Amino acid sequence: MMDLNINKDLLPMKAHYFLWNAGLAPVIPFIPIYARQLGFSSLAVGTIYTFLPIFSLVSKPFFGAVADHFRLQKMLFLTFQIITALVFFNIQFIPELVKSTDLMMDCDSLTYFKKCGIGPVDHVTLAKLQAEETISCKVMCDVTDSSFYEELCAQWRAPQFCFSALHQKPPSNKSTQIIPFQAQLAMTHTIQDESCLFFRVHNVVFPDSSSHVPYCNNLSSVLCSVDCRSSGVITEVITRNSPDESATSSYQFWIIFFLLIFSTTASSSVISVGDTICFKMLGDKPQRFGHQRLWGAIGWGMLSILAGYLIDKFSSGHVTKNYMPIFYLSTIMIILDMVASSRLKYSQAILSASIVRDVGRLLSELRVVIFLLCCIFIGLSTGLLWQFLFWHLEDISTDVDQPWMKTLEGLVMGIRCFGGELPFFFLSGRILKMIGHIHAMSLVLAAFSIRFFLYAALTNPWWCLPIELLQGITYGIFYTAMASYANIAAPPGTEATVQGLVGAVFEGVGMSLGSLLGGVLYNMYGGGRAFLIYAITSLILFIAHVLVQYFLSKSPQHKILSNGMTTIYTSPKDAISTIEEFDEIN
Repeated sequence: MMDLNINKDLLPMKAHYFLWNAGLAPVIPFIPIYARQLGFSSLAVGTIYTFLPIFSLVSKPFFGAVADHFRLQKMLFLTFQIITALVFFNIQFIPELVKSTDLMMDCDSLTYFKKCGIGPVDHVTLAKLQAEETISCKVMCDVTDSSFYEELCAQWRAPQFCFSALHQKPPSNKSTQIIPFQAQLAMTHTIQDESCLFFRVHNVVFPDSSSHVPYCNNLSSVLCSVDCRSSGVITEVITRNSPDESATSSYQFWIIFFLLIFSTTASSSVISVGDTICFKMLGDKPQRFGHQRLWGAIGWGMLSILAGYLIDKFSSGHVTKNYMPIFYLSTIMIILDMVASSRLKYSQAILSASIVRDVGRLLSELRVVIFLLCCIFIGLSTGLLWQFLFWHLEDISTDVDQPWMKTLEGLVMGIRCFGGELPFFFLSGRILKMIGHIHAMSLVLAAFSIRFFLYAALTNPWWCLPIELLQGITYGIFYTAMASYANIAAPPGTEATVQGLVGAVFEGVGMSLGSLLGGVLYNMYGGGRAFLIYAITSLILFIAHVLVQYFLSKSPQHKILSNGMTTIYTSPKDAISTIEEFDEIN
């Protein structure tokens, strides 16, 4: 059992990890696909998530230093929780991008609606379109060419337009006439030619209920507004913006961008300062950190499953998903966290004489620099995973309507937490004691390689569920190793600064580049190849890391004197032994 002898002083800390992660889980994983529904492309989402971690890179060490210098750790901790709750709640009010539904209708021996300029459509999306068989769309065509009325009269056999054809002009005083009808699209005949998609029109029905076969003796083209709300797949495709179209031209882009900047700055500071407070409250038992942090996995797992279910439940009968419940759920959880966090019995005692000098000396140690480089690449992998895995799952699904997709995505996060993170957070202290922080990083790199190879091979989204068990290594072991290494290496009085620095390297550098590169690769090659490229890169870096650490293990250990204190920089076998060595020296 966990924590047989319950430390009541640590209960608010456990409550914080549970409620804080329960507040993040309903929103953070769904923001990329929510942005997709608003009309943003993968490149636009990748761009947003490229810049967001940069603000984390700056804010984490900055506010960590402010908290250390002015002894404001707890106050900043609570303040940033409030900001995060306010920002998350307001994301739901961002309006959708204006989506053009204008298509050219080419009428010849066969009639097609044509959508061009969207770049190549992946084979999975094309297969989904072709699997829909026949769908009905509302159409409004702007007719300016009088010859088209001849085709309507003679070839479509629509007598109501024969008068216009005879007089060679539209039946009104206007230069343009709007012609409404229902178009039956034979989706099995959908074809792609370079950057254009062609949707076959096999029948049309006018408002007077007359049905006609669209055929033209001479090629005629008219611009039509097409509404196919009965099909989510074709709606997503025909409203897709051109890849050349700049996302920054829309005010919606800047609204979501700045809201996410505030939420990233605030939430990342809560995480780094919260971990610092936790280690300080643990005192001489840092190996118990995983036992506190696992409550975050429980909170994330429970609420992510609930969030996915609620989205599907509230979206029943609608083509688009209703994300409203998750924003209210998130706000409630974070407010409860503020109440629990206010009861933390914690006060900051030690103050560094020179935070910049002490941290600068820390960064001069080669082993620490290599550890930070590992954090960067793991951030790269995490950026791709968090931002684009759900896109990949939706793209490989052959189910057109996907009424279960958000439930599956909730289960993905639930298994990550309960099957992966929970047991590994609990065992993290023992694992780090057994293999050490450095070997733990090698293990994480190897696990990412295996995980991405499996994602690249997926053909059925449900098979991703067992893959999520690897989250225990790629996040549970990594996060504990990263946080405990930072706590061990930090000179006294710089704990929040160093935690912020390590977290900023992981998020601000790694996840930033990962989101950008992931968005570019996804846009160019699709999800499968993007994950394959990352898998191969992870394997290469795993081998390189093992070799570098082997040669470094033959070099002597280093000591750096800082402010009268001695800090050891080695390849620690575990947090306990390193602190014991530190105590013996001092």
